[in-house]
Amino acid sequence: MTRATAPKRAYGPVRAVPRVSIGLPVHNGETYLADSLESLLCQSFEDFELIISDNASTDGTAEICRHYASQDRRIRYFRQPNNIGSAPNHNFVIMKASGELFKHASHDDRYAPELLERCVEVLDECPRFVLAHSWSSVIDSTGTVQRLVDYTVATDALRAPDRFRSMLFDGWGDDEGGVVRTSVLRRTGLHGSYHFADRVLTAELALYGPFHMVPERLYFRREHGGQSGAMAGVRDRCSILDPRRASRMRHPTVRLYGEYLFGYILAIQRAPVSDVDRRECYRTLARWMTGRFGPVARRTVTRQGLRPPEVASSHDAATQAIARPQPAERARKQA
Repeated sequence: MTRATAPKRAYGPVRAVPRVSIGLPVHNGETYLADSLESLLCQSFEDFELIISDNASTDGTAEICRHYASQDRRIRYFRQPNNIGSAPNHNFVIMKASGELFKHASHDDRYAPELLERCVEVLDECPRFVLAHSWSSVIDSTGTVQRLVDYTVATDALRAPDRFRSMLFDGWGDDEGGVVRTSVLRRTGLHGSYHFADRVLTAELALYGPFHMVPERLYFRREHGGQSGAMAGVRDRCSILDPRRASRMRHPTVRLYGEYLFGYILAIQRAPVSDVDRRECYRTLARWMTGRFGPVARRTVTRQGLRPPEVASSHDAATQAIARPQPAERARKQA
């Protein structure tokens, strides 16, 4: 969607301090950006700000962002003069957030209109939860559902060591895109640029408190050929997170793996848990590392990349299409 074809809409409601801050870091995302923005701005929960950080895009991203920002006052648009890397760009939107709750958004995903509302309700009703998200589905470039994502992680367990153990051994979900308490998020190490740094961040959040998954499929993660890093090796993916990682001399592969392990150690050190629970987490981490040392060492020696494991299964609705948000409907709500 370009400036010429984007629909006109009324200005959105504005509060001095919104309840929710949505952070959307983007680099060269013109293909799906307008589609993602439409689904975010169509949320039934309207008390939010949308912080967009354009990481020196060279395509039509800036034009799309500026157009939407001119149409909806909830959007705060920033443009980085140089490519600072994906990880610093993610952290930039976090530090710009003013809401008590924060949600990370991707420029190529879709969000059902009720997603924010359901997640905020959970966090308001249950202070012990630090993050709320929904079940998710994977869509293709056309917005057609390809599979449902199985959420197998016990992030709702009462004990921090149990949540940590499950995140290491039971797989991963789409937790990074959940609605999280901003104060908790800022106590973590935020987004790193080493191998699988996103997993360390979500595991650290789980040490602060349990997550809740809304039992509705309200988040649609898009997989498409234009995703950088989907098939790249470890170094290439880390270089996307931070361009400085491209240096083999300063950032050898063993360091990218080593920082991954050290990230977990720092997360356990920072976590507000008892000494007994902390020691249990360290033992769990040691057991996990024992099983991974051989495969990681072989990949490091042969300089092979890792392909992220599939966390989703097939389902009987593979051809289900996700309805595109109707801009006119949101415009009527905001008028």
